[in-house]
Amino acid sequence: MEVTKRMKPSNDSRSIFGIEIHAWNYTQAVAQVVTWAREGQSRCIYATSVHGLIEAMDHADFAEVLQQADMITPDGMPLVWVLRLKGYREQERVYGPTLTLHLLAAAAQAGLPVGFFGSRPEVLDALSARMRDRFPGLEIAYRCSPPFRDLSAQEDAAIVEAINSTGLRILFIGLGCPKQERWINAHRGTISAAMVAVGAAFDFHAGTKRQAPAWMQGMGLEWLFRLFQEPGRLWRRYFYITPRFILLSIAELLALRRKP
Repeated sequence: MEVTKRMKPSNDSRSIFGIEIHAWNYTQAVAQVVTWAREGQSRCIYATSVHGLIEAMDHADFAEVLQQADMITPDGMPLVWVLRLKGYREQERVYGPTLTLHLLAAAAQAGLPVGFFGSRPEVLDALSARMRDRFPGLEIAYRCSPPFRDLSAQEDAAIVEAINSTGLRILFIGLGCPKQERWINAHRGTISAAMVAVGAAFDFHAGTKRQAPAWMQGMGLEWLFRLFQEPGRLWRRYFYITPRFILLSIAELLALRRKP
């Protein structure tokens, strides 16, 4: 396994609240992940939304996790709008579930084995069956639905050994933010694969949860669709976190304008 240093901020990224967000499209993001995967590099890739950035504002240790990432894509439209205001006029959303499909298509074409880590066994069964049908030649070398509790050191070591023994090159992690990013960061350098945090992608592509219509996603209204589906779990995120993000973004943009 090749252990690598994280990517440094580049001209293709912009800082939002101290976190570098890559201003790439799907083609650029997939090309970079496939390059890392071919070389067996241990890399951390996050599709991050408003929730992730506010979590980083509130928890310094999680901010460090995001700051150590190799790639962070703008998963939500509010991040896209901020990037556009910061100079990337043509920026598009690079959404975790859609990025997953692009990466699976590329993996099938390139012969790169993949794995799924997270969710429930029945979700992974449905996900695997659907993705094999959708992407002929796709090799799903590993899948694991870990217990909800924290793993012991022995359990974690056994999972790492099992993952590496398969030879997979892209590992998709669907544990929810911030758990999935913390897990990936903790396993950098021990798992010889590009590790991609994809949020609710497993449920969406397994057909166990509905995605918002494309028009709602494009208008930044996906939150409303998901709120109606899961009000008990998501009300705090959308009525507390999103307004904070808007106010903090305005303050950051105004501060940038005042700089010479």
